[in-house]
Amino acid sequence: MSLDMYQENILDHYENPRNFGHLDKPDVKSHDTNPLCGDTFDMEIKFSEEKIENIKFSGHGCAISTASASMLTEKIKKMPLDEVKKLDAEDVKEMLGIELSHVRIKCAMLPLKVMKLGIYEYMDKKTQK
Repeated sequence: MSLDMYQENILDHYENPRNFGHLDKPDVKSHDTNPLCGDTFDMEIKFSEEKIENIKFSGHGCAISTASASMLTEKIKKMPLDEVKKLDAEDVKEMLGIELSHVRIKCAMLPLKVMKLGIYEYMDKKTQK
């Protein structure tokens, strides 16, 4: 994909975010904010048989953070938890497909952080049972 195509893809995910909204009775809800820019996201996740059954996000952010949340939620839906836990900054950078400045990398990583907070909360709840 050319740089222009990646930029168009980011803009599309920003203007038409996938999986934006709320779930009915999620297993976990997680939240975090990037204090530098004010981006803030919530994620609601339903699990089934050690997979992400469904995931939705809400909140607001810049084009990079919103596109990152949209792409990430698309990628991990129906993915086994073991694979989801392995996702890292490189995976997000690859999804976005553009070079990111130090400031923008924090925007891009916020959805990954919020998603991981939810997964670890879920795992903690399971361990306590």
